[in-house]
Amino acid sequence: MEIRPISLKQANEFVKNNHRHHGPTVGHKFSLGLYDNGEFIGCAICGRPVSRHLDNGVTCEINRLCTTGKKNACSMLYGACCRVAKEMGYKKIITYTLESENGSSLRASNFKYDGIAGGKIWSGERNRDRGVPKELKKRWFREL
Repeated sequence: MEIRPISLKQANEFVKNNHRHHGPTVGHKFSLGLYDNGEFIGCAICGRPVSRHLDNGVTCEINRLCTTGKKNACSMLYGACCRVAKEMGYKKIITYTLESENGSSLRASNFKYDGIAGGKIWSGERNRDRGVPKELKKRWFREL
């Protein structure tokens, strides 16, 4: 398998067609693609933390990670995101999973569980849940 840089447009198209419960993102700092013998099998989209309380300029968030299910693909993308973010000067990287997801790929990539974060849905007048499962989220982090 091979990691390559990709555009946000390419990553969002893959997410739109393959992610189980999230759609495309609005922006990013960088996106990575994972290829197996030339076949596009996964991507990660990294950007600023969604939580304004965590957006301190040195924390990067993996906003989306999506694969076709090939063994070790998620772990390979998580590791690559960490390496790129560190080279860009970030000191910490975070991401979220649904409460029902076990996080095995994150643990394999040296992420630490940081507890339950946020509520089940977006709040406020704009109601931005966009069909996301109404389930608590787990936050994971890795110091870089």
